[in-house]
Parts: sequence; C-alpha cells; structure tokens
Amino acid sequence: MIRVERLTKVFRRPRTFTGPLGAIRTLLTRQYDERTAVDGISFDIAEGEVVGYLGPNGAGKSTTVKMLTGILTPTSGVVEVAGRVPWRERNANARSVGVVFGQRSQLWWDLPLIESLRLVGDLYDVPAPRFASSLKRMRDLLGLDDFLDTPVRQLSLGQRMRGDLAAAMLYEPPILYLDEPTVGLDVLAKQAVREFIVDTNRAGRTTVLLTTHDLADVEALCKRIILIDKGKVLYDGGIDALVSAYAPPRRLVVHADDGSHAYELTEGLEVPDLLAAHTIRDLSIEEPDLESVIKRIYAA
Repeated sequence: MIRVERLTKVFRRPRTFTGPLGAIRTLLTRQYDERTAVDGISFDIAEGEVVGYLGPNGAGKSTTVKMLTGILTPTSGVVEVAGRVPWRERNANARSVGVVFGQRSQLWWDLPLIESLRLVGDLYDVPAPRFASSLKRMRDLLGLDDFLDTPVRQLSLGQRMRGDLAAAMLYEPPILYLDEPTVGLDVLAKQAVREFIVDTNRAGRTTVLLTTHDLADVEALCKRIILIDKGKVLYDGGIDALVSAYAPPRRLVVHADDGSHAYELTEGLEVPDLLAAHTIRDLSIEEPDLESVIKRIYAA
C-alpha cells in the first residue's frame, strides 16, 4: 500500500549575513545552508497494517508524512501510495488518504461540526446515501451526537479531535495518517480515539501510519514500529523483538524497613543472600517497557 525507497528531503535556505550591508548581501547571495531532514529511508507498508513511525523531535517524521501526502516533493528517492506518486497525482492521492494532525484542525472554525462534515462530503463528492451511512458510523463510534451542532471553536480538545477523525474517514479512504492524534487529550478521550482506530482498521482493512510521542498509543495499536533519528531508519520490525533485543535487565525492587532497594536481575545475582540482608515489607519486579527501550537506543 505504501512504498518508500531511498527517500531524501534536503531543505535549502539562503545564507544570512549581518552588518551594515548584511540585508543586501543576503538578498543577492548565491550561498545556501542545507539541512537534511530525511536521509535515504526505505520501508514498505502492506494493506491493513498499523505501523508506529517514531522518533524524537526533528527526526523527520512529519517531513515524511508531508511527502506521503504530496504536500512536499522529495529531493530524491521513490514514494508510491496506493500505486500513485503523491506529488504528481495530488488530487487522486488526496482522495485515497485521510490525515489528522493533532496540532492543526481541518475543520471550519466558526461552523457547527455537522456543517464542516457536510462540506467534507461535498469536497470529496461523497454520494448522499454513502454520506448518511458513513456519518452514522462516525456518530456511533466517536460519540458525536452531543456536539454535532456546536461551533468548532467551542469544542473541547477531545471533541475537536473526534471531529477531525470523523472528517478524515468520512469519505472512507483506505489509508490514514495520524500525526500526534492524542496530544493533550485526557484518559477517556485517548481511549475513544484508540478504539476508533482499532475499529476502523479492523472493519475496513484501513492502513494506518501513526506518529506519536505517546508510547501507550503505540503499544495499544501497533505490532510494528519504524524508529528513525536524524532522518535515518534505526529499526523496523516488531515491538516484542525490539524490547527483547534492546531491553535493559529486569529489576527486583526490595521494599524494606530501611527504604527501597533496586537490583538488576542479571546472571550471578544471589537473590537469597540479597533478601536475607533486609527486613522485607514487599517485593516487586520492574519489567522493561517500550519507553525505556527507546530511551536506551537514543542515548547510545
């Protein structure tokens, strides 16, 4: 469904100069500063996969998504989305993808949510029976009825995000890009968004590419992750394999009368001797999680 091969994006900007004639030199200069945002990445995503696309700020995640949607043209490399080159076939590509940016809304600020959804239906030429059926499904899955008639500017963040998800999937695209879809949401709103993504993927074989800093989203939704840093792919595979390969040792935490003590459960640790050294009130074992593994990889 998505093919990316040796994809590269380099941003160029004129070099700026200071001093009395700095503005004129900047205007007339032919010198440029270059920054490589995406550096030769390759991956394939099959129909129906839900893939986490992870990395720190500035790693190249959003730049990749913008090239997949056709907003940006690559410097070099190959991108195909559902058999199309996004920036060459922008209209056709736009009809095959839904996009949700957690920081930016695609809804009309002063219109009631229902009117924004009707406009989306008109823009994508959704026939009336299909629009009614799709809207009913969105209302049921996302609980829209309580605020359908409310202007978007008056919606809470969680309500607006549910409205954005409805707008992105109203015309039933086979591919969904989610860029920080749960940022700033409370626990209940996050759960509603996650359940919607799971149902959408299961019901329509929708392919989902998810970028997020909330690793709970990844663990709840994805079986595969692509980990990037400085525009390069560091890992592409299953979450369990990543944790197994890079996880720090489990830790035994001893809660004793003289405080809590943590010990790495490595070969050679004499647990009976260790326990005999404390007056124990409680014991617990800390298992490595995805967040600790990713922190360890980036710190290396």
